[in-house]
Amino acid sequence: MSRFEDPVIISNSISGAIANRDQCPAIPYTPEEYAAEARRAVDEGASQIHIHARTPDGTPSYEIEDFRAITEAIRAEVDDVIINYSTGAIGVPVEKRLAYLRELKPDVAALNMSSMNYAKYSRRRKDWVFKAVFENSFDLISQLIDEMIELGIQPEHECFDAGHVANLDPFLDMGTLTPPLQISLVMGVTGGIRPVPKNVAFMSEQIPGGPSGPNNWQVIGVSRDQWKLLAASLNLGGNVRAGLEDNLYLPNGEMARSNGDLIAKARQMAEDIGRRAATAAEARELLGIPKREPAPT
Repeated sequence: MSRFEDPVIISNSISGAIANRDQCPAIPYTPEEYAAEARRAVDEGASQIHIHARTPDGTPSYEIEDFRAITEAIRAEVDDVIINYSTGAIGVPVEKRLAYLRELKPDVAALNMSSMNYAKYSRRRKDWVFKAVFENSFDLISQLIDEMIELGIQPEHECFDAGHVANLDPFLDMGTLTPPLQISLVMGVTGGIRPVPKNVAFMSEQIPGGPSGPNNWQVIGVSRDQWKLLAASLNLGGNVRAGLEDNLYLPNGEMARSNGDLIAKARQMAEDIGRRAATAAEARELLGIPKREPAPT
């Protein structure tokens, strides 16, 4: 079978921690809105939902109660989808981030693989939109890996530059991590690698075992450069992520009306080259994630 006939895992970044409804009316705030967006995304081909929690007024949240309410609403609406929690934060204690992992045990949790300058710059304004130092020391990475493994949560290793991918090597050598890994190549954040298609090929070559090896990888394209980056990933055999955290616009410049619009476009791009969206069951098998057991009644 050609690699282009293989199923592609399409992840949905349902809502980030920065953009709000002033920028895009479709961004969900309440658990019910998250659930409706998850339904739209899954119907269009998403098999994994990446969650940043918010309070019902839209304020970013790291509280167990908000993650719980959003997750329960999604699971009540969608029969099966891989639930992936963000753990990235600036100025939020690690114990608070670990608390919702320990309590709720999602299928997957994002794990950032290096410290970096993390910013957005406006060429129009000739100024920073925001800028900060995103601290992810090896001690913190080790702590998060150990906790996730103990909890039965699969890490999703987010890498914003080539050196971040190389940071996987010591953990593989020590046996702390074992393949298959889930690796995300994040492109388009100021402070990380430039969002150009040739860098997708370059970054994917840095993956332990190579792009066709035992590890699963996806591209996360931030901003309107997203579509050319996802196209490169699809052609190279990788997986893709789309959603209102990463980019608010379709390739023709129209603002997305929902996460479903963005996932539908990613699915169409995959189908145009002979690939198809993986089902949740297929995605679980490819990633090595057990099927979620129904809650006791």
